[in-house]
Amino acid sequence: MTQPVRYHIFQAYGIELEYMIVDRDTLDVKPIADELLRAALGVIGSDFENDLITWSNELVLHVIEIKSTKPESNLSAVASAFADNVTRINELLLPFNAMLMPGAAHPWMNPNLETRLWPHDNNEVYAIYNTIFDCRGHGWSNLQSTHLNLPFYDDEEFAKLHAAVRLVLPILPALCASSPILEGKSTGSLDSRMLFYKNNQARIPSITGKVIPEAVFSKRQYTNTVYDKIKSDIAPFDHDHILDPVWVNSRGAIPRFDRGSIEIRIMDIQECPPADLAIQALVIETIKSLVDESFCNLEEQMRVRTEIMAGILDDTAHQGQQAEILSSEFPNIFGLRSPCTAGDLWKHIYARLQAKDASLAHWDKELAVILNEGTLADRILHYLHGDFSTASLHQVYRRLSDCLAQNKMLLL
Repeated sequence: MTQPVRYHIFQAYGIELEYMIVDRDTLDVKPIADELLRAALGVIGSDFENDLITWSNELVLHVIEIKSTKPESNLSAVASAFADNVTRINELLLPFNAMLMPGAAHPWMNPNLETRLWPHDNNEVYAIYNTIFDCRGHGWSNLQSTHLNLPFYDDEEFAKLHAAVRLVLPILPALCASSPILEGKSTGSLDSRMLFYKNNQARIPSITGKVIPEAVFSKRQYTNTVYDKIKSDIAPFDHDHILDPVWVNSRGAIPRFDRGSIEIRIMDIQECPPADLAIQALVIETIKSLVDESFCNLEEQMRVRTEIMAGILDDTAHQGQQAEILSSEFPNIFGLRSPCTAGDLWKHIYARLQAKDASLAHWDKELAVILNEGTLADRILHYLHGDFSTASLHQVYRRLSDCLAQNKMLLL
């Protein structure tokens, strides 16, 4: 059956996972993504299509992205396919004494010394980014994420979807945070990747904005408010007109009007595909309930201020589920009175969704771990017991790598 060129809202989803390639013994980053793709393709290339899943290069050579080849509706099948591809990648990495490691940030990588950029096709784009922003920092070379692509068909569907997505973004770190350690030290934030993501393009502020997208709900309004501003601001740095404001845009959720999708980009990657896909399922069902106005009407959703949500995002990136939401404006959207913690809010949302139907039943086990035992960052810190020595970090991140290889969650 031929797939439609454009999908309607909630018809199918695109998922992308980014993993580090590390040495099997030392767990140091190993910049051999090009060699991995050569092993799969037979030649140097940037994409290897393996049925449901495609492998792709990223900006840096120690990261590989695996993504659904096309939008899919069956998330459990996608989770299984991701796990199979992790196994195959680890098999191909074995001759290089390398393997995949999960987590949104390598715990002891020194990006100033260890960053190696992708040197092959499309490297002229990476070169411009490097010239403007210096891509050796953690915000460029040490941040692995999970991306969720949600389709929309037209401006009407975009308005509903964009309004709902904006409301979910601020509390995502309370589900997803997995980057509490950088350069061998606790950063004091559970989602350190988010803090670097927010600031790594500060030289041109319009590229990222406040991370939470502006309250704009049509293609024309978005173009006038966001894309035209980015185009104007990058022009002095891009004399050869290589950069396109559509893909330079780095807000936490990015609409692609050409293909009809919104990509959520601020989620830290988890320890195994079932954990990631469980979170995606919860996020999707939450957005569905917002779109069908189960929590509140569309007009109320559109009125929530970007500044309020940007502040909540900062708090959840720092404290995860323990972040206190003091604004009455935000939790009231979901039918919960403030003050409450981000963890309380997610438990409330999950209970509402469970009462509505059984859409999340397949993911109950994984979601119970996240909502009751904490984010992956919380669980990493639990196992470190305040000991950030090389030996302790090595032991915990070896365990994480085993979780990925064995397709299981890190449990307390």
